[in-house]
Amino acid sequence: MSMTPLIEAVGIDKAFGAVQSLQGVSIRGDAGSAHAVTGENGAGKSTLMKIIAGVVRRDAGIVKLRGKEVSFRNPVEATLAGISTVFQEFSLVPNLSVAETLWLGREPLDKLRCVDRTLLRRSARQALDQVGLNIDPRRLVNTLTVAEQQAVEIAKGLSVDADVFILDEPTAALNSAEVERLELLIAAMKARGKCIFYISHRMREIFDICDTVTVLKDGRFVTSLPTCDVDATGLLKLMVGRDVQQLFPPRSAECGEALLQVRDLRVGQNAPPVSFDIRKGEIVALAGLEGQGQREIIRCISGVMRPASGKISLPAAAGPERALPANVRARIASGFGFMPEDRKAEGLYLDLSVTDNIALGRYQKRSVGRIARSLTALVDTLAKDLAIKARDPQSPVSSLSGGNQQKVMLARWLASGARVLLIEEPTRGVDVGAKAELYAILRRFADAGNAVLVTSRELLEAIGLSDRLLVVRELGIAAEMASDEASEETVLLAAAGIPHAHATHLQTEVVQ
Repeated sequence: MSMTPLIEAVGIDKAFGAVQSLQGVSIRGDAGSAHAVTGENGAGKSTLMKIIAGVVRRDAGIVKLRGKEVSFRNPVEATLAGISTVFQEFSLVPNLSVAETLWLGREPLDKLRCVDRTLLRRSARQALDQVGLNIDPRRLVNTLTVAEQQAVEIAKGLSVDADVFILDEPTAALNSAEVERLELLIAAMKARGKCIFYISHRMREIFDICDTVTVLKDGRFVTSLPTCDVDATGLLKLMVGRDVQQLFPPRSAECGEALLQVRDLRVGQNAPPVSFDIRKGEIVALAGLEGQGQREIIRCISGVMRPASGKISLPAAAGPERALPANVRARIASGFGFMPEDRKAEGLYLDLSVTDNIALGRYQKRSVGRIARSLTALVDTLAKDLAIKARDPQSPVSSLSGGNQQKVMLARWLASGARVLLIEEPTRGVDVGAKAELYAILRRFADAGNAVLVTSRELLEAIGLSDRLLVVRELGIAAEMASDEASEETVLLAAAGIPHAHATHLQTEVVQ
């Protein structure tokens, strides 16, 4: 470790109104190192990084860059000084092209002082190549998937030849191959003497990528130590302030009859037919390699996407079995709730209050008069049951942490009386403490006689949360396995189409 850090923050205080976000926090970053910044949501990680990046003004303390005290009035000044930031909340402009948003404010000009479009696209292509993203730089940002937007955000940050890089949950929407490319890129940056502050809730990434880890809790400094001096269990204990004995709640002892039935569902004309049931009291995960069809299957079931063919029915509903029309409104009316991966763009109304966002669940089925009479009690009950942390029920959802925003979206569907929850990436951008709370909430929901279908890029989450796994490969179900008998190896073998005794036997059962 060098005697003089490349960047250092000492004794940082920051309050937002009556809420003390940071109190006396210090951190240092050395040239040629990757430094993990960890802690539960609300610990102050992002606020500390925003102060270093010039987004937020500190109340007290000092920041030094290359040994000299600095005070940035805005992010542009920090960027010019050599600090590049990739925040979890995307800063891309939806109606601009990828090339335009990558170089916004830094556009290359020709001799006539006009934007040089050819050079703009060429420079954008080079920036995208750094993160291994093969897309046309002329595409509009709003046509990209969440994973593609995340990669563009990273490319935008790396396009600045800075000395200090702040990466806030950079892999939240990336698949395993994209994460590996990012890890190689960070290793190359370290070799060039760069300092990387890395905020992540993923333990493997922290230990694979970072040399040092600093833990914050409730806005205070807990410790800073080399990652080789602590293991995942010890780090989790430092983050939550208690022993983490069991992240996932116990699985269901037994499940009831089928609550949701999917028959011969084809997500595209050339896709294989998909058939499965989900029973009362059961959580089922669609697992496998990224981009194999998990997203398409769950969205076709929710009604967001229209399948090429197939039938979705509720055999356990009162009365005769009934097939459901392929649209979202009909599915909601039949007791479905859908939680999309991108909660900000598709799931929540960020400018509306916690109360209003939860109340939308009631608007699906009930009259305005009935809603008004029961709304306060309903929101209070759900906020308490789900431990939603907000200043008050009228606070805008945008002011909540990622974990609490996820709980609000879940509360909406609990308010609607949903019996079947369809959830993409249930804990995206959520800290370990909130993850455990969300797992417990979903298990209680299932134990009450309901059903849950989830997708997750984190195999350990898919295995630990669910009762049963459906491994997706090339838009079809390649294998089915009980979660208590599954491992990352067996899931990946099935997902890759590699014969394996356990997976092959289960695949035969699925075909039959």
